[in-house]
Amino acid sequence: MVKVYFSLLFIFFVNCVFGQKAPDTLKKDTIKHLKEAVVSGYLSDQPVISVPASVSILSPEQLRLQPGASLVPALNTVPGVRMEERSPGSYRLSIRGSLLRSPFGVRDVKIYFDELPLTDAGGNTYLNAIDVSSVKGLEILKGPDGSLFGANSGGVVLIHPADRNNESNYQSFGISGGSYGLFHQTAALQNHTSNNQFTLNEAYQTSAGYRQNSNMDRTYLQAVDQLSVSQKDRLKFIGLYSNLNYETPGGLTLAQFNVNPQLARLATKTLPGAIRQKAGIGQKLLYGGAVNEWQLTDQIRNVTSLFGTYVDFANPFITTYNQRYEGTYGLRSYFEWSGKATAQFSQKVDAGLEWQQTNSDINAYGNRSGVRDTAQALDQIHTNQHFFFVRYQADINRRWHLEAATSLNFYGYNFRNLYPNNETNFTQRHFTPQLMPRLAVSYQINNDFVWRTSVSRGYSTPTTTEIRPTDQLINNNLQAEDGINYETGFRLRNVDESAFLDVSVFYYDLHNAILPQQNSNGSTYYINAGDTHQPGFELYFTDWLIRRNQADFIRGLQVNGSVTLDHFTFANYVEAPNNYSGKMLTGVPEQVVAASTRVNFPKNIYFFAQYNYTSKLPLNDANSAFAGAYHLVQLKAGWDIVSHKTRFGIFAGVDNLLNQEYSLGDDLNAVGGRYYNAAAPRNYYAGINVQF
Repeated sequence: MVKVYFSLLFIFFVNCVFGQKAPDTLKKDTIKHLKEAVVSGYLSDQPVISVPASVSILSPEQLRLQPGASLVPALNTVPGVRMEERSPGSYRLSIRGSLLRSPFGVRDVKIYFDELPLTDAGGNTYLNAIDVSSVKGLEILKGPDGSLFGANSGGVVLIHPADRNNESNYQSFGISGGSYGLFHQTAALQNHTSNNQFTLNEAYQTSAGYRQNSNMDRTYLQAVDQLSVSQKDRLKFIGLYSNLNYETPGGLTLAQFNVNPQLARLATKTLPGAIRQKAGIGQKLLYGGAVNEWQLTDQIRNVTSLFGTYVDFANPFITTYNQRYEGTYGLRSYFEWSGKATAQFSQKVDAGLEWQQTNSDINAYGNRSGVRDTAQALDQIHTNQHFFFVRYQADINRRWHLEAATSLNFYGYNFRNLYPNNETNFTQRHFTPQLMPRLAVSYQINNDFVWRTSVSRGYSTPTTTEIRPTDQLINNNLQAEDGINYETGFRLRNVDESAFLDVSVFYYDLHNAILPQQNSNGSTYYINAGDTHQPGFELYFTDWLIRRNQADFIRGLQVNGSVTLDHFTFANYVEAPNNYSGKMLTGVPEQVVAASTRVNFPKNIYFFAQYNYTSKLPLNDANSAFAGAYHLVQLKAGWDIVSHKTRFGIFAGVDNLLNQEYSLGDDLNAVGGRYYNAAAPRNYYAGINVQF
């Protein structure tokens, strides 16, 4: 594997070297440049090569090559990113960190849906509500970046619900199916006029799952309406509705995993099993907002967003029936001033705020075989999170790119217990306001080689589900985690931008890490467990070894690769009588390698192969149990038939070609060693898409 990887790198560097010579041997107008990748996450569009931050982009074209029923394969090609799916619909996501803090759901990562925060004031994100077919692109900003986006210590993900480069009118329909009852249906339409673009997406997905008690179904509807009020004023309306239901099979011991990995969690002498208790999740989400971009003058613009969310969440568990009702509303607004640019100097200043309020009713009842029983605890938590931010950006002599930014963050919550204590007044807790600065610089050595470095502070407050976890006790002593991230790296491309290399080295020193603990009945609570040291190396490269053309039998050959190497460890982590200092950070593999090949043939026939190697990872803080390394291979082939305005596509693929036995989503630190959630063995899928 290592030899193959370095062979690909050698090919890449050879291609870059010869590519740099191209201007001396070719006329300028004969060089065909590919469309330059652009990052919009830092408030205004910037070429990715000069951004002084670790940023990865997943374009609509890259997402189209993936299996199409989940974001997991695509996000796991990004160095430093790990996404898991313990069973269909049950997602977890981390960026340069551990999933230890997230036994379920997405935490410690700030996620935006267009300009609107999808992460609520309590720090929770219902990423599994989104249907993958409605995602037109992703930007991943790695490392803590609270200077513009508020409290986070993992990173930021920006979801683009509409393709910014597609202004055509179309209707489309797709249907696909596969092993273990997979069925995915999609439909979309877009209507574009001179001053309006309306896009509507609908999807339905269901799966029986590989394991017992792992059925899933989701109904999804999404609308985006973009209106040009005038040449200087654009208004966008965004809304979605998601109704997701999925069963949770639960973890197995190693012995159970080896005997029959399809089993759901079995009963013990004191606790029933997952099937009897009908363990699962019912999640209804209604989300919407408006974004207005107004160019006040040639030098000043304002972007203002208003948004709101309502969530109805139910979770029959082994011991309890948990239910949450959550309402979130907020706004985000900033002004941008652009100075008059010259050939030697340009500058921008951004200043704004983001404010959110989430009101939660969090209730626990007895679970009588999937039926809600008598009340055990009824709590209300009102969470407020807001921050002010300012950013200065300057370009000097078209070589130096400087950024300095900071935010002032405020966080607090009020809570009361309605049952059994019958409290009438809220108890208040407010955290000390925190600054989250970031300083970054990049230097353009030449047009195609840019070095960068940055330092930034991470700060992540406890989430609502950590303050009031499944042990039904309000944890009023939990502190925020914080740390400093140091990073440097470079980007290199060849002259026609068909080859691209991105390398990052970082060190993140995190304090007051929030970690979960489990009671004997499997309920969870959280503690602050000292520090973690997180050094890492990330590499991504892509290269069209055979340029896209219309003459040869091979109309294009592209290779992609990513490498993640890290050594994350606990420091000063003592939970009497155990001392875990120096142990590997739970749930983090030290090596991940992803590689893919895309081949285009005549008649719009294509072939795509993808490989992922993930090394072993510790399953508990003591590092006494490990999940084994695995090698995943995915293949996909398709044929697009284009006739006038109609495009008909047919595709088929195979996942886990090598039939690996592995767990994609371990239950970390699980009581009784029930760590393992078996992923599906070799499985197949096929489908068709029509657009006209």
